Amino acid sequence: MNLPWKNIYWRNCAFLIGTFLATVIGVPAYIWHYGLDIFQVGLFLALAAATGISITLGYHRLFSHLTFQAKWPVKLFTLLFGAAAFEGSALSWCADHRRHHKFTDHEDDPHDITKGFFHAHIGWLLFRTGPDTPLTWVRDLQKDRLAVWQHEHYVKLALGMGFGLPTLLGYLWGGWESALGAFLIAGAARIVFVHHMTFCINSLCHWIGKQPYSSKCTARDSLLMAFFTFGEGYHNFHHEFQHDYRNGVKPWQFDPTKWTIWLLNKFGLVTKLRRIPEEVILKAQIAERSRRLDETLSARQTPISESLHTLLHNAQERMHAALAHWEELLAEYRAAAERRSETSRRHRRELKRRVKEATARLREAVREWMSAHELIYSAIQAA
Repeated sequence: MNLPWKNIYWRNCAFLIGTFLATVIGVPAYIWHYGLDIFQVGLFLALAAATGISITLGYHRLFSHLTFQAKWPVKLFTLLFGAAAFEGSALSWCADHRRHHKFTDHEDDPHDITKGFFHAHIGWLLFRTGPDTPLTWVRDLQKDRLAVWQHEHYVKLALGMGFGLPTLLGYLWGGWESALGAFLIAGAARIVFVHHMTFCINSLCHWIGKQPYSSKCTARDSLLMAFFTFGEGYHNFHHEFQHDYRNGVKPWQFDPTKWTIWLLNKFGLVTKLRRIPEEVILKAQIAERSRRLDETLSARQTPISESLHTLLHNAQERMHAALAHWEELLAEYRAAAERRSETSRRHRRELKRRVKEATARLREAVREWMSAHELIYSAIQAA
């Protein structure tokens, strides 16, 4: 990569390389000389969780996408520990992220995966390949006093929370020897870990995994990446439905950030959780699967047999009829729930029962439709 020296972000390079060297050289040397105790491990895990969740819950789902509203203690916590992640202020981070969603996989995407894995992962932070993202992307956030305060005092907050706090806790635990360990392990090594957790969302989550909701961009869903990114690995869903507070939308999907938001809501610390209606999500899945099958069939030299075509057509008709009936009942039930004072409890219970039955019929119809798809794919492979 032949880039002029002026296009290198020297401060970013110095910090990213410095913390990496402190981690791969300083941490092993410290452990060799002084050993590793439960305090150092616990402090690393606690600060990794606090800074990681501050990025995913605070910077990402709260400030970037406004998927819920938070009271000041939640905002303050995520802004303080978000600064400790050394990923920039909330304003600058959100500006880059909103620009990424607007121009995903195109030239103006700050970490465009089509420019290569290295660029998407870390290269965009090391080398200037275009104009910096202006704060005009976050005019709404510039009205938030806490966010503006963090932006104005970001460097002091980052150094104090990211290095000063663990060093102080280490000193209080075991003197200067423990303080050095905390600086290296809960400071530098933790920063490197959280950095690459975040960087993987920009790179690996646009590279490996499935696309069940949309293939309009490179974003992918990956259970593996969800484990390393506090639930952000369900990236295909997120890019299709960015204003939902959940990334792992299914109840069983690993999304600690979603669970934390839900728990904070129960305690009244966050409100107005935004959720995409389940029928919209299901329609997106059906549309994407249908598009893929149509694409496969159009690429074939010969059409599928009449019997398979009839099987697929009938299954599709049953599924669409079941979907329309389910949507109609669901809308009726929601309307009744909103007008509780005007509808009887008996009527609402009856509607709920009918929705439950319609849901079961829809699931069965979707299973039949998907089985028809599998038969067609098997026939294509056998041909």
